[in-house]
Amino acid sequence: MRVNAYAAPAAGQPLAPTTIERREVGANDVLIAIEYAGICHSDIHTVNGDWGPQPFPVVPGHEIVGTVTEVGAEVTRHRVGDRVGVGCMVGSCGECASCLRGDEQYCARGMIGTYAATDVDGTTTQGGYSTHVVVDAGFVLAVPDGLDPAAAAPLLCAGITMYTPLRRWGAGPVTKVAIVGLGGLGHMGVKIAHALGAEVTVLSQSLKKQEDGLRLGADDYRATSDPDTFEALAGTFDLIVNTVSAPVDLDAYLGLLAVDGTLVNVGAPAEPLSLHAMTLIGARRNFAGSMIGGIALTQEMLDFCAEHGIVSEVEVIRAEQVNEAYERVLASDVRYRFVIDASTLA
Repeated sequence: MRVNAYAAPAAGQPLAPTTIERREVGANDVLIAIEYAGICHSDIHTVNGDWGPQPFPVVPGHEIVGTVTEVGAEVTRHRVGDRVGVGCMVGSCGECASCLRGDEQYCARGMIGTYAATDVDGTTTQGGYSTHVVVDAGFVLAVPDGLDPAAAAPLLCAGITMYTPLRRWGAGPVTKVAIVGLGGLGHMGVKIAHALGAEVTVLSQSLKKQEDGLRLGADDYRATSDPDTFEALAGTFDLIVNTVSAPVDLDAYLGLLAVDGTLVNVGAPAEPLSLHAMTLIGARRNFAGSMIGGIALTQEMLDFCAEHGIVSEVEVIRAEQVNEAYERVLASDVRYRFVIDASTLA
C-alpha cells in the first residue's frame, strides 16, 4: 500500500513530503495507523550522515504510537482498535542468546531498525514520519490506557533508553543517581529515577533549566560549567547516566562516582571518547554503555510509566514543521521532545 510520509532524500538535505510502499499484512504482521511520531536526536544523526552512509531516501521516526487497523491471521497479541507503539526495532533473529534472553536490541545477527535497516525481505525499513506502518506483531507494544498518546510516543525510545540503565544498575531508594543533560533523554531519566525512589541530581552545563529539573523530580541541580561542582560532588554517586551526544570529559564525570559506581553512556556522539584507566582503577569504578531495551522490558517500562503517570514533555507539530524542529533540536530549543501529528500527513 502507498502511504504519505516525510523523507530525507540525501545526507544533510531537508526532509520533504513523499509516498512510500508498505508491505502487505502477513500472517504475523500488524497494520498501524500512526497517530504520533516523536523526533529523536538519532533521527537527525541519521539523516545528516553522522553515523555513516545511509540507504537514502530515509523516512525517520522510531517513537511511534497509533491504532491497529488490521492484523494477520496468526496474530493473537493485538486486535483491531488497540492503541499500540513501535520503538527502535522491528525485527531480530529470535534465536541467538541475546534474543532468547529478551535483549533483542543486541541480536547477534543484527536487530532490524525501524528505519534505514534491511528488512527480512531485503527492502529498506522506513519509519514513523508516515501515516501507516506494517510491523511484526512481536515488536508491537501495548500502550496502556491513561497515557496521552502524543506524550507517550517518546517513551518508545527516550523512555526505554533511560529506563534500561536505571533498572540494570539498580536505581532505587538507597541510590544516588546523576543525570547528565536535561534534554529529551535527560528529562525522562529524571522522571523515571525519581519514580524508582532514587536521590536524583541533574548535571547540566548551566542552571537555566534548574526550575524545570526540580519540577520534574530532581533533588539537586548543578552546573558543570562551574569547576566547583566537580570538587563538591567528588565520590558522590552510585550511578551516572550520560545522555549527551557530544564529547565530554569522562575522567571528570568518573571522579563523581563512589567506589563501585558506574557511569553509563547512552548518548552517542559521532566522535570517539577517551579516558585514563587510573580513573577507573583508583575507585573500582565502571564505565558502561546501554542501548534502548528488549521488547519485554519496553512493555514493563510502558506499564511502569502508566502506573506512575510518567510521560514526556512534548511540543506537538505539523509534519511540514519537521525541518524547523530539527534546527531547534540542534539549538537545544525544545522542552523536551517534538512529536509529529501524523494526521497532518494525510
